[in-house]
Amino acid sequence: MFPHARTRGLLRAAATAVALSSVLLTTGCGSSDDDGGDAKATTAVPAGFPVTIDNCGVKTTYDKPPSRVVTIHQHPAELMLALGLKTRMVGTAYPDSAVLPELKKEYEAIPELAEREPSFEKILDAEPDFVYGGYGSAFAEKEGRSRKAFAGAGIDTYLNREYCGKKQVTMKDTYDEIRTIGKIFGVPDRADKLVADLQSRVGKAAAEVEDEPGVSVFVYDSGDKSAFTAGGKSLGTELIRLAGGKNVFADLDDVFGDVSWEQVVERKPEVIAVYDYAGAGSVEAKKKFLLSQPALADVPAVRNKRFVVLPLTATLVGIRSAYAVEDLARGLHPESFR
Repeated sequence: MFPHARTRGLLRAAATAVALSSVLLTTGCGSSDDDGGDAKATTAVPAGFPVTIDNCGVKTTYDKPPSRVVTIHQHPAELMLALGLKTRMVGTAYPDSAVLPELKKEYEAIPELAEREPSFEKILDAEPDFVYGGYGSAFAEKEGRSRKAFAGAGIDTYLNREYCGKKQVTMKDTYDEIRTIGKIFGVPDRADKLVADLQSRVGKAAAEVEDEPGVSVFVYDSGDKSAFTAGGKSLGTELIRLAGGKNVFADLDDVFGDVSWEQVVERKPEVIAVYDYAGAGSVEAKKKFLLSQPALADVPAVRNKRFVVLPLTATLVGIRSAYAVEDLARGLHPESFR
């Protein structure tokens, strides 16, 4: 019923919006770019350069911040905008979710190169000096977009650290990603402020539920003959933990994986977190499917119709993940937020 809707290395992309609070407005979201729109501001070299970054085994030295950036996939674009870097962006691609309201106007002002990953030639047409990919598929070698190919064209690349082959993804990866991008673009103070705001958000939400008993959670991404779910290495598992829950498939030794419905029944989840993203069926269709399966009728979450909807991008290394903790905590422990 719900096929694995897109290929993106170990994960699949996208989501609908989780609104950012006004806190992010002070760090760049929806506000004017402090770099300004004039050439002098965007070409000036901040203190601290050159900067050398080792990203997924690719070491790059930046003599100055990149000035013409193409982002592939939405969460890198939103991170750039949250850091007030809109004037550096010359192209986006793969807009498969509703853009955060605070960023919508700025995002729509940037040329969209393709509905999916653009071709190597299409990216070159934008004349970028930096390409920032959100998923491994951004630099798919078989499609001619390898990092080596971009380097050969004199274009630097950066891949979201979630795809560097790290065994476990945590909130620290989110904070490190923001700080690294801030360093590359010469705005470390903005990055530090954004990280501090997100850490505060996570801390407040976690504190609200720290004394509550843990709630067992099954993540339903997609699938009908089997269930595609978040495993123990996913950031989603940590988000659930911080929100006062426990992923019933935390022992799955992967970021995502397939499990049988028999396993779901055996583990008796109290809440089902439905991942919402384009191309995998609507949330209502997913709920209807789960509620219509006789084999799941006695699963506590199904019997009590306890669902929490979470945009998939909120579980990825980017600016939304910190806000997902509160959304989850409210869904798992609503009594703590009354």
